[in-house]
Amino acid sequence: MKPNPSTSNDISFDDFKTQILQDYEIAVTSRECSLMGRREVLSGKAKFGIFGDGKELPQLAMARAFQNGDFRSGYYRDQTFMMALGYLDPKSFFHGLYATTDLEKEPMSAGRQMGGHFGTHSLNEDGTWKNLTEQKNSSADISCTAGQMPRLLGLAQASKIYRNVEGIEQSNFSNNGNEVAWGTIGNASTSEGHFFETLNAAGVMQVPMVICIWDDEYGISVPSEFHTTKGSISEALSGLQRDEEKNGFEILKVHGWDYTALIHTFENASDIAREQHVPVILHVTELTQPQGHSTSGSHERYKSSERLEWERENDCNKRFREWIIENGISTEEELKKTEREIKQKVRAAKKEAWTEFLSPQIQAKKVLVQLLDQAAGKSPNRAFITKLKNDLIAIEEPLKKDLATKSRKALRYLLGETSPEKKALQQWVDNYIKNGEYEYGSHLYSEIGNKATSIAPVPPIYSEDAEEVDGRVILRDNFDKLFTKYPEALVFGEDTGNIGDVNQGLEGLQKKFGKLRVADTGIRETTIIGQGIGMALRGLRPIAEIQYLDYILYAIQTLSDDLATLMYRTVGKQKAPLIVRTRGHRLEGIWHSGSPMGGLVHLLRGMYILAPRNMTQAAGFYNTLMKSDEPALIIESLNGYRLKERKPDNLGEYCTPIGKVETLKEGKDITLLSYGSTLRIVEKVAQDLLEVGIDAEVIDAQSLLPFDLEHDVVKSLQKTNRLLVIDEDVPGGCSAYLMQEVVEKQEGYRYLDSKPQTLTAKAHRPAYASDGDYFSKPNAEDIFEKVYHIMHESDPQTYPALR
Repeated sequence: MKPNPSTSNDISFDDFKTQILQDYEIAVTSRECSLMGRREVLSGKAKFGIFGDGKELPQLAMARAFQNGDFRSGYYRDQTFMMALGYLDPKSFFHGLYATTDLEKEPMSAGRQMGGHFGTHSLNEDGTWKNLTEQKNSSADISCTAGQMPRLLGLAQASKIYRNVEGIEQSNFSNNGNEVAWGTIGNASTSEGHFFETLNAAGVMQVPMVICIWDDEYGISVPSEFHTTKGSISEALSGLQRDEEKNGFEILKVHGWDYTALIHTFENASDIAREQHVPVILHVTELTQPQGHSTSGSHERYKSSERLEWERENDCNKRFREWIIENGISTEEELKKTEREIKQKVRAAKKEAWTEFLSPQIQAKKVLVQLLDQAAGKSPNRAFITKLKNDLIAIEEPLKKDLATKSRKALRYLLGETSPEKKALQQWVDNYIKNGEYEYGSHLYSEIGNKATSIAPVPPIYSEDAEEVDGRVILRDNFDKLFTKYPEALVFGEDTGNIGDVNQGLEGLQKKFGKLRVADTGIRETTIIGQGIGMALRGLRPIAEIQYLDYILYAIQTLSDDLATLMYRTVGKQKAPLIVRTRGHRLEGIWHSGSPMGGLVHLLRGMYILAPRNMTQAAGFYNTLMKSDEPALIIESLNGYRLKERKPDNLGEYCTPIGKVETLKEGKDITLLSYGSTLRIVEKVAQDLLEVGIDAEVIDAQSLLPFDLEHDVVKSLQKTNRLLVIDEDVPGGCSAYLMQEVVEKQEGYRYLDSKPQTLTAKAHRPAYASDGDYFSKPNAEDIFEKVYHIMHESDPQTYPALR
């Protein structure tokens, strides 16, 4: 299938007729894939199915208006659109359904996401950018309802940046900001906060965005009146309609079964957004869902017989077919012939995809059966191994897990044996598991040369008369260097622009670099992150500022489900090198001083999490990340902006290494591991401990994800034989993560003479004021007494009980 979705402007009737028939073929092909896909799930060949049936016609119209360089941010109903662009054919559709791990056959995610989740390839094999202006682009889908909306804002904003900011090299990314970002969403999902936050931000920012709402009047079993005020999203949003005096949205409404109206409406939406940089809401109504929401159930359970009859009569494909015949574009006989041919093609594609899906397992099965037979022949447990072999032979359509399960169980019957046959089976199992883990686990982080952990460290350089300045000045002057060096760099957030952030780390930079590069935003953390993701997907280097660490919880779904998984779920075919800047630790009070680090290090796998102890280290992390192309979260120490630091001479150049700890004080009695603001207290306590004869080694974790790639902490334990992790997160939070890294992963348990321990904040949120902080988080006395108690337990004579 190689369609050519050109618009209908200024074309002849014959060309228009050809376009119509081509669209009908795509619509029928997509529908057949949906129908057969459901049967494949119900037969057990596929795990789950969610399809785009009933939405074919508006997606064809969207494809006609979609131009090279444009981006889609959509959801799992858009298979017809992807077929119309030529990115999806029936065979790849079924490979997606079966979860084939070959990226050539299943180009959307190589089986990592269920079918219906679409994306295009933005990167070459070496990780460099393709020319995105020469292709039609789709950001990689996520399942979370309305989760595609925040990034849509950034995809649209990128066009505004490229059109209005001078000096950015845009040859691979934009044609002077002429690109439109197209969002698609189901009507029920417009109830989500992500949708409304994105809508409000887009209206304020005036960016070239078209939000297409597929409205079939239900959200699974719940009708629209339970989802939406007035039962209509376009009516509910009518106050956003722009007029001659005030900016806003253009709101368009069209029936989903009216082909000509759809074509003209989508072209109109495209022109408005593209030329005027105005956001557009395109509400497509009277759509249907012929097979219900998904393969998990049947819509006959919750729709009335009258509604079901209405859906049959107003199915967009049926209405399209009737219109074609009524207007003499084709005949009943010709369309029936076309439909028969399409059914045969889809059926053949399904069969071929299933054969290709099974082929690697069948080949591996032959090898494994032979290995099991050979191992059984030399083993006293021959009967048990032979049974496993015969059970495997009986599986005509084996999955990878079938082969892994049988082979690994067979090794249990070979315990204590040393035959070459056993060794061959062991080697096969090792290789098979290793390959499987790579197929399903690669590209969580970048796998190319400029990955952040490969950037060589560059130390700060100081002149003899280096001045001592507030830490914020180092940050400010370093950002100044970065924005000069990287024209594509920009920063935005609440209070980020005019006042230069709440701690003046960006003081004066808006005046120097302009309001688009150093920008204020509304109070809307989720779409601040969305801005960053979308712009990073289009070649810019955004720094999204979340004012305080606690506020990052507003955006955690977007960070966790979208940004952190992007490279993984596209198998390295898309990247979004967004830097998230925030500040935290040691502020006093429940809502501005939390340290949800344990949650973050687990929810944000796929990002780097960096917790520098001072602003010199923080600036070095920014410099390192700008040389790489991976997403990261940097948490600046909130009480460090006014502390004095020596100002380096090589701002903008020196690089703090990622994945490496730093030993701040050497010692021989105990290893103290901490990070961020708490580390300053630990350093002071280490000096106090010397007065009672305890020589502590102090290590700054600084890089939490990844942590200590060179295993320097375990080298410290080989000397001190004791470990205390100090953290202001809750018990079992980040300290537990660090403990597992050191004791289990680095095998630090081998060198311990005392029980490894943690000292954390209390389980409750920090109470207000200095007294509340003292009794809520680890203080100097807590740390001193904890270390002393560990030493007392080890040598009570030298260290008598303190209390």
